[in-house]
Amino acid sequence: MDLCLPLLLLLMGTNGLCQQEEVCSKSVINSCRDCMRSGPYCVWCKQLNFTKPGEQEAVRCDTRAKLIGRSCEEDEIISPKNSLTIVKEDPLSLSFIQQEPVQLRPQKISLRLRPGLSTTFNVFFKRVQGYPVDLYYLMDLSYSMKDDLENVKELGKDLFAALKSITEHGQIGFGAFVDKTVLPYTNTNEKKLQRPCDEADQQCQAAFGYRHVLSMTNSELEFKRKVTEQSISGNLDSPEGSLDAMMQAAVCGDKIGWRNSSTRLIVLTTDAGFHMAGDGKLAGILEPNDEHCHMQNNLYTKSTEMDYPSVGQLAMQLAKNNIQPIFAVTENVEIVYKQLQQMIPNSEVGVLSKNSDNVVRLIQEAYHKLSSKVTLTHGNLPPNVSVVYTPKCAYAGSAMASEGVCDKVVAGEEIYFEVTVTVASCMKNTASFTIRPQGIKDTLTVTLSTNCECECEDPEKSDHPHCKGKGRVSCGICSCNEGFVGQFCECSIGNKDEHSLRASCRRQNGTECEGQGDCVCGRCQCHTTESGSSYHGDFCECDDEHCEKSHNKLCGGNGKCNCGKCECFPGFEGSACQCRTSSEGCRTPNNTVCYGRGTCKCDQCECNEGYQRPKCHECLGCPDPCQTKLNCIECLGFGSGPFKKNCTVACTTSITYEMVDQFPIASKQCHQKDTEGCWITFKLEQLVGEDYYKAEILKERDCPEPPSVTAIIGGSIASVALIGIVLLMLIKLLLYMKDLKEYRKFENEKKKSKWAEADNPLFKNATTTVANPTFTGE
Repeated sequence: MDLCLPLLLLLMGTNGLCQQEEVCSKSVINSCRDCMRSGPYCVWCKQLNFTKPGEQEAVRCDTRAKLIGRSCEEDEIISPKNSLTIVKEDPLSLSFIQQEPVQLRPQKISLRLRPGLSTTFNVFFKRVQGYPVDLYYLMDLSYSMKDDLENVKELGKDLFAALKSITEHGQIGFGAFVDKTVLPYTNTNEKKLQRPCDEADQQCQAAFGYRHVLSMTNSELEFKRKVTEQSISGNLDSPEGSLDAMMQAAVCGDKIGWRNSSTRLIVLTTDAGFHMAGDGKLAGILEPNDEHCHMQNNLYTKSTEMDYPSVGQLAMQLAKNNIQPIFAVTENVEIVYKQLQQMIPNSEVGVLSKNSDNVVRLIQEAYHKLSSKVTLTHGNLPPNVSVVYTPKCAYAGSAMASEGVCDKVVAGEEIYFEVTVTVASCMKNTASFTIRPQGIKDTLTVTLSTNCECECEDPEKSDHPHCKGKGRVSCGICSCNEGFVGQFCECSIGNKDEHSLRASCRRQNGTECEGQGDCVCGRCQCHTTESGSSYHGDFCECDDEHCEKSHNKLCGGNGKCNCGKCECFPGFEGSACQCRTSSEGCRTPNNTVCYGRGTCKCDQCECNEGYQRPKCHECLGCPDPCQTKLNCIECLGFGSGPFKKNCTVACTTSITYEMVDQFPIASKQCHQKDTEGCWITFKLEQLVGEDYYKAEILKERDCPEPPSVTAIIGGSIASVALIGIVLLMLIKLLLYMKDLKEYRKFENEKKKSKWAEADNPLFKNATTTVANPTFTGE
């Protein structure tokens, strides 16, 4: 996985911190010009005969590596490069000894960029020692600031002394404000308008919105005289018209007396909050602030006709006129002005004492903070242009993406910033923008154009042999004369073999060019979609409008749709490019991704078959490793078993005995019988990966004793004799059973027989009788 992906949107150029994989995402490519507009790494091969007959010319457009892999010669590759020309680069000034000191270099740069391919250059800055300072003291003269005014009248000497400690070329001006002279901000009773203070207060001037009192001067006496003439005024509500006053002080530069070459400061002193845009509706004032100067006789004349400016309007005008505000406010409104500081660049907030006697110290501290912090930024950028700053200084401060910040920079110290400019798409005309330090007049003007054209140095003749004498070569492809078409102008419009040509325009014998193009000389020329893009593909089967959406945007707005599939920009992934590329959600306690048993997509593990989410730790249905690894344990540990002849090849990729610098995922005790009948006791520790274990044989094999030969022979003879006797007895039993069966059958037949009892007529009994005379009969 490319660890540089999170930086790709910022660092896509050759000077980036990491190398991006070169990818050419092609869409509709009909010419070299189309290729140049397809991506920063798309190049074009102008080599003749590079494409095969009937092959799309779009194959000429790809990355340099792939084209060379397709046998395109290096000198036949067209790839516009970025170019940078320094137009003006005056050296930085050493001190303020000239009318227009130079604090930023270079001053003018011309860039010609290829879209998507960024370029980086250095911008140097050195604050001139003794640079002029214009300080405009803008004071709240509402009644609650009465004590503060009296104290400020005595601060002229201290203010000028503070300026002298900063620069020999300092000037001070003075202005005052209260609020709009309409209800509900000010009592509109005629007498109250003339004397809005308490009746007991004799020194009170008429109500007013903003008054410019003193233009920039280096005269301490003039400043003291003008300020001494001021008196307090009053209004009704607590918030004041601070933003009205600051806006006029910013845009009325000729009346305030801002110098062209100076650090411009507005010191706003107040003890109250401020009204902002929209508050004017309370008085029926609906006209928005127009950000223009409306000063007559040193008074703001549109105070009762025009709404207060917004904070955004004020911030823009302060930046435009290189003015840095210092808010010297009382403790009760410090939080309010701290929040305002966050929205106005290069501003500072200090807390006044009850009678403002510490204002000089606050101004000195705020100035040193502002002057030691250098913030490089730019004005309005042309469309599709991005700028990134990389500060190169001892204290690189935090900044937004559109700024570069160096802090704790002392006067006379030279620092520099790396500025990376990227343009996303081709521009019709030359554009420009400015880069400058906030609060400093010096600027760098960047003139920008894009390089989207191909310079192929083609021959002029219109009967080039490559085009069958019927056209000219344009960047390696034929531009046919009228009446001829085809890859090599080999077809005339009236070609008779039209059927075979049209057949080549049908995909799988389907509709010609999918109904979204015309078949011209055997090749599809695709139509344009309803939205203005083109169908593409060999058969016009693709368009770039029907991809998956995310947040109601095609490819989530983070990728390009190509033929129905999203091709995500660097840093994004997912079927709709809806996810930022990240593997944090897939990290395991041992700092692996999904334990090596799956891939991390959209910050979630997609596990291999059998392994379970969320981190692919367990496997359901997987075989017992004690059995599957037994043969390898036997061959690696004891040199026996079915794998003993190729043990290294069969086993070392899935099992190891060596020390491994990683924690095991799981372990298991095994007790198995091997092929020799021996019991093996071993321990398996599962390592990262789908089938990788560390094995430890806990003890020697437990094998049975070998059998006795005598016992085997004796046992065998006894067994044979016993089997013979058993067989004889079995035969005898079978014969007996058979005889018994026959006898019983005979008996049954005998019972069924019936014999005749007639005498034999031929039989005659014996007629001679012999007696033993001695037989007594006992």
